[in-house]
Amino acid sequence: MLNWFQSFSKDRKLKKYYSFVDAVNAFEEETSRLSDEELEQRKFYFQDMLAKGRPLDDLLPEMFAVVREVAKRRLNMRHFDVQLIGGKVLFEGKVAEMKTGEGKTLVATLPVYAMAVSGHKVHVVTVNEYLAKRDSNWMRPIYEGLGLRASYIYTNQSSEEKREAYAADVVYGTNYEFGFDYLRDNMALSLGDIVQQGLDYAIIDEADSVLIDEARTPLIISGPGQEDTRIYYELAKLARRMVPGNDFELEEKERNVILTEPGAHKVERYLKLDNLYSPENADLLRKVLQALRAEYLYKAEVDYIVKDGEVIIIDEFTGRLMYGRRYSDGLHQAIEAKENVQVKGESQVLALISYQNFFKLYKRIAGMTGTAATAANEFSGIYNMDVVVVPTNKPMIREDLPDVIYSTEDGKFKAIVEDIKNRHMKGQPVLVGTRSVEKSEKLSKMLKKEGIVHEVLNAKYHEKEAEIIAKAGQKNAVTVATNMAGRGVDIVLGEGVADLGGLHVIGSERHEARRIDDQLRGRSGRQGDPGSSQFYLSLEDELLKLYGGDTLKNIFDKLHVEEDDRIEHPLLTRAIETAQHRVESYNYEIRKHLLDYDNVLGQQREYIYKERRQILELDSIEAMVTRLAEHFAEDIGKDADEAEKQLLALGIHVENLEGMSDTEVKDAISKAVINAYHEKKNELNAVDPDVDKKVMLRVMDWNFINHLQNMEYLQQGIGWQALGQKDPLVEYQYQAATMFEEMLSNVRKDFFTYFLNLRIVQQERTSREQKDAKRKGRSR
Repeated sequence: MLNWFQSFSKDRKLKKYYSFVDAVNAFEEETSRLSDEELEQRKFYFQDMLAKGRPLDDLLPEMFAVVREVAKRRLNMRHFDVQLIGGKVLFEGKVAEMKTGEGKTLVATLPVYAMAVSGHKVHVVTVNEYLAKRDSNWMRPIYEGLGLRASYIYTNQSSEEKREAYAADVVYGTNYEFGFDYLRDNMALSLGDIVQQGLDYAIIDEADSVLIDEARTPLIISGPGQEDTRIYYELAKLARRMVPGNDFELEEKERNVILTEPGAHKVERYLKLDNLYSPENADLLRKVLQALRAEYLYKAEVDYIVKDGEVIIIDEFTGRLMYGRRYSDGLHQAIEAKENVQVKGESQVLALISYQNFFKLYKRIAGMTGTAATAANEFSGIYNMDVVVVPTNKPMIREDLPDVIYSTEDGKFKAIVEDIKNRHMKGQPVLVGTRSVEKSEKLSKMLKKEGIVHEVLNAKYHEKEAEIIAKAGQKNAVTVATNMAGRGVDIVLGEGVADLGGLHVIGSERHEARRIDDQLRGRSGRQGDPGSSQFYLSLEDELLKLYGGDTLKNIFDKLHVEEDDRIEHPLLTRAIETAQHRVESYNYEIRKHLLDYDNVLGQQREYIYKERRQILELDSIEAMVTRLAEHFAEDIGKDADEAEKQLLALGIHVENLEGMSDTEVKDAISKAVINAYHEKKNELNAVDPDVDKKVMLRVMDWNFINHLQNMEYLQQGIGWQALGQKDPLVEYQYQAATMFEEMLSNVRKDFFTYFLNLRIVQQERTSREQKDAKRKGRSR
């Protein structure tokens, strides 16, 4: 092992990490002499040193040595030297690429301790709730031995439970739960409703999945909207009557639909419209296009499944069901109508944030994954995180066989079944990765016909995920899974399997991103185990059809390839790599585009959320109201007559504005509004001294919700600016700024309108009841 580790010493990028490992190891003997109690109390020594001005970096080697000693005693797990490197990489806020089985869960305890002891709240982000619970419970003895408290958060946790969980030194949870808690906290109406306690430091497990693959899907909190959903069923019927290539063109790469002129006329006849493209029909046109996309571009068992009368999205990268997520802009409703289940009306966006902008809110983030190097540019460009490839503890001996390609999908699947059959007969375990539920079930049927006992792991059977994937390395095991199923769970080889060649991984299709293929391969060959992998492809595969089909088809035609013939050739491998590079570049541009636009909204969201938090924390918002009144005076003070009318609507009488200068008008308005506010505030104090804060929060929320809707419409239509030789992003930034100023103006107006018109209804009712009682008493 030592020679293997030393073989990396020539790598300049890793040189400083070897020096760090030596520094940690130098403390091992001294640390081993400490009692359990002394190890637990060591955090106070470190905190004292930090308070005296000692740099955290200077204390880090000893901190890591303490963590390693506690892990050895509590869990009989001693961090390998390469794991110390991984821990240092994470501490630095970088992405550590560590192969499957290299113990990333244990690695995280090293920087967690250093950051928690130095006063930071630490979040460890996992890709599912099973892993959040498993990892927090698994590592808890280590944290307890270090004097730290660990917890985890999960969906449907009560606010009290969540608040208690977030109070711990280290909190485990999913990316979406941390994100949604952030949004919910920024909709809270009191400090007591807030659960998160700062965004300091996050370690993101499977960082490529969270920060890249899911970056195109924003986190959205929605509320019910008012809509007649019958139109969706009508448009689903219409979509089935439309003819591809005649009534509309399909852009499969972009998943887009373009109506032709005959198609537009057909829609007009069906819906009895004069002009589909007139402004008043804009929303209807959008629904028509979504109905066509739902019918021709989104497939059941591939993009979604229908379960218990609901359309549930399948995550294209993990193969898992995305409960609670819905396609936006009416697409989900269109799919519900297509599948003839209940259509739930389009909901109103109450709050949203992209994963990119959410994780940028942390003071420092770090990531770990088995596959990051191919996305190094994106990690650096978007998150300012370098990628460091950490050496494996033992040499990798897995054999990655060359791709084989067939002309048809049926020919490919026959060959896969034959390969499985041969390996199964000798007892070698096989894991097959598929792109979709549909393909996994097709392969399962073929295996049943051959009498091969196997497990299927896809979005329909995700509940047994950890259990199924953990057994995939046992003798005779055959597991058919969507590509990313079981991510985060080790496949341990059963007895005698190493002698049979270890786990063999079959990829039934290449993914758009090389990282996903590498993740599948990485299920085999953990910790120096033997293993092998091979990908089977066909010209009918989605990736090759869209991005490399013509080139490959020409090669096949020249070679006169039959359905069952297999081809292995360097030209084919290069063509596939070129196709993957193209898609990766295309997807990166989409994510970058999303971020460019979301950054604009992000600055506005940050301003609103900061103001909200300030309102919640202030004992009194009178100073804020004074500032608002001055801006309100500027808003309405440009026209004296109009100003007097608006003030009268608020119950404020200001005379002789016409004879004043602009400055005098604004001063008179702001003073009158402030006086009216103080009078109303005094009147309402006996009932609720915080009523002004509550009104302020409400009007901010209402207006920001409307602003989010308007920003969505703006982004959808801004592309047309390119036709006028304008940069859409620049135009979006300009219009977004104008709209935000209008929104803030509406907040000021609405606050004074609602607050100054409040009446104490309960008191009036009580006084009437008292008068009635007196009258009744006299009548007796």
